[in-house]
This record gives sequence, C-alpha cells and structure tokens, in this order.
Amino acid sequence: MNEHRTSIRRRDALAAFAAVALGGSRGPARAEPSRPWELATFSADVTPPVGHPCMGGGIEPVKRVADPLEAIGVVLRGGTLEKPVAIVAVDWCEIRNDAYDRWREAVAKAVGTEPGRVMLSAVHQHDAPIADLEAERILEREGCAGRVCNLAFHELAVGRVARAAEKAMKAPPRRVTHVGVGRAKAERLGSSRRYERTDGSISHDRTSATKSPVAREADEGSIDPFVTAVGFWDGDEPVACLSHYAIHPMSYYGRGEVSADFVGMARRARAKAMPGVAQVYLSGCGGDVTAGKYNDGDPANRPELARRLEAAMALAWHSARPTPLESASYRVEPLTFTPRDDEGFTEADLKERLKDDSKPFHQCLAAMGLSWRARLAAGRPVDLPALDLGPAALVLCPGETYVAFQLLAQKLRPDKPVVAIAYGDAATGYIPTADRIAEKDSNLRDWCWVGPDAEAVLTKGLEAVLRPAT
Repeated sequence: MNEHRTSIRRRDALAAFAAVALGGSRGPARAEPSRPWELATFSADVTPPVGHPCMGGGIEPVKRVADPLEAIGVVLRGGTLEKPVAIVAVDWCEIRNDAYDRWREAVAKAVGTEPGRVMLSAVHQHDAPIADLEAERILEREGCAGRVCNLAFHELAVGRVARAAEKAMKAPPRRVTHVGVGRAKAERLGSSRRYERTDGSISHDRTSATKSPVAREADEGSIDPFVTAVGFWDGDEPVACLSHYAIHPMSYYGRGEVSADFVGMARRARAKAMPGVAQVYLSGCGGDVTAGKYNDGDPANRPELARRLEAAMALAWHSARPTPLESASYRVEPLTFTPRDDEGFTEADLKERLKDDSKPFHQCLAAMGLSWRARLAAGRPVDLPALDLGPAALVLCPGETYVAFQLLAQKLRPDKPVVAIAYGDAATGYIPTADRIAEKDSNLRDWCWVGPDAEAVLTKGLEAVLRPAT
C-alpha cells in the first residue's frame, strides 16, 4: 500500500499548496460536506438448506454445500448524501418482484434509509436460490409439483442479513476520506455466447461450459474484458473494495452442489490478501457473456478461472488512484417495461402451461412469468438507481442484462468510469438488444419476460439516470 499512501499524501499536499499560493483564485470554493463520510460493512450467510430448489427449480436441488453463500454489503453515509446508500451483493441466482421489495425494505430499515436507496444485486451463480415469492405462492395455490423457493428460508435469510446490517450501523463507523477507481483486463476468461461458425452462420450456444471445438476456437466476441475496482480509504488505510466484472459466474453447475463458484473463490482470495478490507464482488451485464471459450466444464477449471479473475481484481485495485471524496449524489429512474406477448408468453399461455405442463420446471417458468405480469398490471415500475461518487459512477440495471448495455453506460459518461451492475430486480429475465432478437438468439426461447421494446426502455433510462449534473 505504499504507493497509495504516497499518492494520497502528494495529492493532499499539492492541493493545500495550491490553495495557499493561489489565494482561492481558482474560482468559487468547493462546498465542504457538513458531516464526515462514513462506511459500514456487513456480511451474512445465506446458504440454502438441503433440498432447497436451485435456479428456480431448473436444476438439481441442494444435495450438499461445497462452500457457503454470502450476502456482503457496504453502507455509505454522511457527506453530501441526504440519506445512506447501501450496496449489497448476494450469492443467489436471482431476486425478483416482491422478494426484491422485501430485501430492500428489510435492509433499508436496518440501516436507516429508504428502500429505493438500497442497491441490491444477485451475483447469479446457478447452484443457488431464486427468490420470487408470488411465483411460489402461485405454484402452491395451483397444487403444482414445481417449486421456485422456500418461503420460510427466504424470510430467515432476509432477517439474518438485516440483523447483520443493523449491527454494523451500531458499531463504531469507519471514516472515509478518499475514493478511487482502477481497471485491469481479465485474461482468458470472458467470451460472448454469440460466435460465428466456420460456415459463416451465427450461433448463440457458447455456454458457461462448452466442449464444441468450433465454439472454443472462435474469437471472444463482444465483451467488456475489464475488471473494475472501486476503493474506499480512510486516509492511507483501505476500508473496502467493490470489484466488478461482466460474466456468467459459473464453471460447472446442476449437480446439487451449492457454491459461490470461481467468483466467490476470487473474492475470498482477495479478502485473505487484504485482511480487514471488505470485499464485495458485483456481477456486470453478463447476460450474454460466459467462460465457455476457456472452460469445458472440468471441475479442475474452477480454481484456474478463479485465479485469472483474482489476478485481474488485484491489478485493478493496485491501479486505483485515491482522490478526496468531496461529494456524492444518488438518482433513481423508474422503468416501465411491457410484457412479452409472443406465442407461449401471453397470460393465457402461461396459465395453460401452469395447469397442463407436467414438467415441474416449466410450471416454475410459467409462475415467474405470471408473477411478472401481475407486477406490471399493478403499475409497479422497476427502479434504475445510480450513485455518482465523483471519480466513478455506479448504476444498477435490472435483470439479466446483455453486455451491450454496460458498454452503452460507459459511452454515456466518457468523463468517468461507469460501473454497470446487473441482476438488480431480476423479474425481467434477459434484457436483450433488438439485434439479438432479430437474430433469433436461442437463449431467448425462455427466461425472457420483457417485450421487444426493452432495449429502448433501458436505453432511455440509462440516458436519464447517468446524465451529468447541471
């Protein structure tokens, strides 16, 4: 950390010298925050019990726990923020609809803020729970065999996280004086689901684990290859690091073995390397990004993928240049999506599927689709929040967002790095771009509940929430 100490002291010394030498002639003085900046950090175990559904009933339920799942959060308060802002990452596949509301309400109450100021995201490992309370209630009412989640366990996990957050807020706060952002390329890790075959045709079947030689040999395609680290410091002492990368976080799955997978391994390795510094891993817009070019599903690949990610996380952290945290602002833009209405996705189709389809997972998909449609009918929009920290901005996208939206978010603010997090309220499922719909992206045969105007809706929202302050 010597480089960080030197950097901070040099910057602060130069700023002080300039203030004296120029006598304030640089223009109006910056408004100093009336309160100090403080950061609280917390974590809690959210590992599901044996028998709990994984991936919303789509794969084998929990048989054993390879490593625990965690919810890890930071709460920034004071300074120029009117109320605290919480950033929470949960080692679950998805949190949707009323389950998402329940999480935000519980965390907000625990940390003394509003639900809309809780930036809650799932990391999206597949050997993990999906929470959609209304979908589960629909399955129970209809007497279906399919199960999305366990309602009692969900409430237990939410309560555990809320208590950890409340305890953190009562502990002596950590002062924050500086914030910084760094980036580093992740080598031989991410690849687009979409690739070109040798005959020139386009395929979208490069999954998290891919054995096809053609898919493995094709180029990486459209991805964001960079890991971003947003760090917080108290003077020259690091307090927390938020690491971000856009990829499906699975090496292998579907065997009933609960795991935070290679992203969890990388996060824990960074925590071991930096004792006392909170490590939060946030999944980017990787709906169409996997490790498939570099991973054939051999369990031995998991630690290797973790090593590659950890290396990029460390490089990103060490490239961060702390600067004084002078101001922060928070915005929320409501998004109003339309439901998907093509064959198989109308309300009538979903109800028929729920009643007549004998496959439990198909029942679960129908229930999640109906839960989403009920939410839209009730006029409940999806929040698109953004936290501007000065040197960097964080925006939390809903659903399983394609990487094009992460690249768009960065283009919208060329003056600073934008960290585009995905898997906020995941009720939308995939949010693809219109060109992928036109190409008949095979991943959109299911797990996508939004209409074809979704790209326009999210694009307009990003433009609004990321616009520079006037």
